[in-house]
This record gives sequence, C-alpha cells and structure tokens, in this order.
Amino acid sequence: MEPRWRHWRQGEIERIPARSTDVEDASRRFLLYGVLPLWVVPGLADWRLHRATGIEHTSGIRESAVHALMMTEAGVPVVLGLTARVNPLVLTVMGGAAVAHGATALYDVTLATGAREVRPVEQHVHSFLEVLPLTALAFTACLHADQVRAALRGAGEWRLRPRERPLPARYLTALAAVIGAGVVLPYAEELRRCLRARRPGRPGG
Repeated sequence: MEPRWRHWRQGEIERIPARSTDVEDASRRFLLYGVLPLWVVPGLADWRLHRATGIEHTSGIRESAVHALMMTEAGVPVVLGLTARVNPLVLTVMGGAAVAHGATALYDVTLATGAREVRPVEQHVHSFLEVLPLTALAFTACLHADQVRAALRGAGEWRLRPRERPLPARYLTALAAVIGAGVVLPYAEELRRCLRARRPGRPGG
C-alpha cells in the first residue's frame, strides 16, 4: 500500500444529499443507508435460529467456524468499498469475495442439514444473506461503470488507494457499531457456546 494510506482521512468529505432524486445520489444513498445496515437484520435472525435449534450440540464448532469465514468474505469487500477507491482491483476482489461467499454458503447449508434441523424460516433467511452481497456488488458496479469496463479490458489502476473523498467519520462509526452489535458480538457468543459445549464424540467436536 502507498504511504498515502497514512492520511486516508484527509481530503474533502463525501456528502450524500438526503433529498436528491438524482439516480446516482439515490443509488449511493440506498447502498450506504439501506443495504449495508439492513444486512445485519437477517444475520441477527439467523443467529437466533441457530441458538433456538441448539447448534452447539449438533454441527457445533464446525458450522460456527464456517459462519466466521462467511463474515470475513462479506466484510473484506465492505471495508474496501467504504475506505478504498473503487477501481478494477477492488471490483475484482468484491466479485471474487461474492463468489466465495456463495460457495461457502452452499457448504454451510450442506453441513447444517446433515447435523441439525434447518427449518423453512431459516432457509428463507439464508436466501437474504446470500443475495445481499450480490446486491451490494451490483449497486457498486453500476455506480462505477467506467471501472467495470476497465476491469473487463484489463486496464485501469490495479492497486489499493484510499478514497479521494472519504465518507463521514460519523457514518463509519455508526455502521461499525451496528455491525459490531448485530453481527460480531452475536456470532462470537455462538462460537463461545460451541467451544464450551465441545466434547469428545459429539457431532460438533
């Protein structure tokens, strides 16, 4: 990374007009204030369903570790999109992460259905969790169509650089708090339960 990352918060702060009906403004506003924060809702619902079906006594640590992997696969492109300049490299990482997340989600369901009951409600929640990364990627690609074209041609800038106009610190702090409270803490609690319940000979051991 360039030394400039040491000063990634320097520069004019990006402002998203709250009442603008411009398509680009509305799309960026929906992505930042709709898709990303609301991603927490199905994640929290999925954690609650895992708890209700006693995941620590069935698929246990193995499935919980897969959940941590999927959070990483979703978190890396989110962090890049919020802090880095969207260019062919970042778009490629986002696309690769979305594919990896989908493949891991398929493995997760396969692992879960072989060890515990996965009810229709949980399957429906999974559908939201699987499509939201693609939704975020689609919005990002549309907002940076020139960079998509460059990526397909193998042109453009293929290195990480900070955003020219960083997002407001208040927004980043609030989003981090929402993700921490609604995703990180619940799934850390799930992993802790699975570790405590781990016993030799158990399915989750």
